[in-house]
Amino acid sequence: MGQTPQNQAEPDFVLNSSRQFASWLIEQNLSLGFSTYQSGKVFLIGHNPNHSLSVFERTFERPMGLWTDGNVIWLSTLYQIYRFKNSLPPGELSDGYDRLFVPQLSYITADIDVHDVVLANRDALPVFVNTLFSCLATVSADASFKPIWQPSFISQLVPEDRCHLNGLAFRDGQPAYVTAIASTNVADGWRDHRHHGGIVMDVHSNEIIAQGLSMPHSPRWAENKLWVANSGAGEFGFVDLDRGVFEAITFCPGYIRGVSIHGHYAVLGLSKPRHNTFQGLPLDERLLKERVEARCGLYVVDLRTGSTPHWLNIEGIVSELYDVITLPGIKRPSMIGFRNDQIRRIITLDQ
Repeated sequence: MGQTPQNQAEPDFVLNSSRQFASWLIEQNLSLGFSTYQSGKVFLIGHNPNHSLSVFERTFERPMGLWTDGNVIWLSTLYQIYRFKNSLPPGELSDGYDRLFVPQLSYITADIDVHDVVLANRDALPVFVNTLFSCLATVSADASFKPIWQPSFISQLVPEDRCHLNGLAFRDGQPAYVTAIASTNVADGWRDHRHHGGIVMDVHSNEIIAQGLSMPHSPRWAENKLWVANSGAGEFGFVDLDRGVFEAITFCPGYIRGVSIHGHYAVLGLSKPRHNTFQGLPLDERLLKERVEARCGLYVVDLRTGSTPHWLNIEGIVSELYDVITLPGIKRPSMIGFRNDQIRRIITLDQ
């Protein structure tokens, strides 16, 4: 099944989904969102009244981390972190969309390579992975960022991307787990350890709790487990916290990055390994073994069985994704961007 987005100008963007993908969204009363820094887009995927896919996109400079509670969306970009707020009252539509996310706030961070963004709740300040400075940080009204944690092996906060810290998971409302490509303490040192240098760390204890992974990303705490993408091997699974071992539950034909868990399903973002950073990894050998080419898209994994009952492949201009969000209770989401006059006409009152 192919879908062409209503708001997309480029002709070479095509979505091909499994037969029941749209039906699954409808059954789950769910919409999805994903970011692609490679194409400078945020996409919102919902469903139309005729049961076809609704695709909405907006353009940003290097969009990366996404967080949402369904009423608010936070987005990290090249040098800013934005907060979008839904402006529609319950039951109201705008041009057929049941959510209209409007940008109301931004923090200027400078280009510090912000990756994952997580909040304890919509009223909290965002905590984000400051990859350039190898630390966790939060926003500041007076500076580019406020550092709040760094790995024990990082000796100083300098703009050197020493370990490529990238993923963050909250547990019980607090930063709990992070992923990094390697436990290195020299500028850009992680690039020499892409194959098996990946680690998962406990933020509270500042200890490595799993290692030997290939470019891990997107840790998420759900269903009383720590889920992680072993991206360089195309594997998704969990960390056995008692044994300190990563247990894969499935293989996906792509570089997994971006995980959002909804009930007993995980929605994974897949990217094609097209440039040097993603090439020469265990994923290459696994793709050859499975006799399949790398894909870009969204894959729905059943956490109970490891099966992939639904998927959405992306072809054309988009080949790499970064983050994925689920939007429960939303049929057709939309958002205001900065590339047309719509942002000048949307006025909301704080009542």
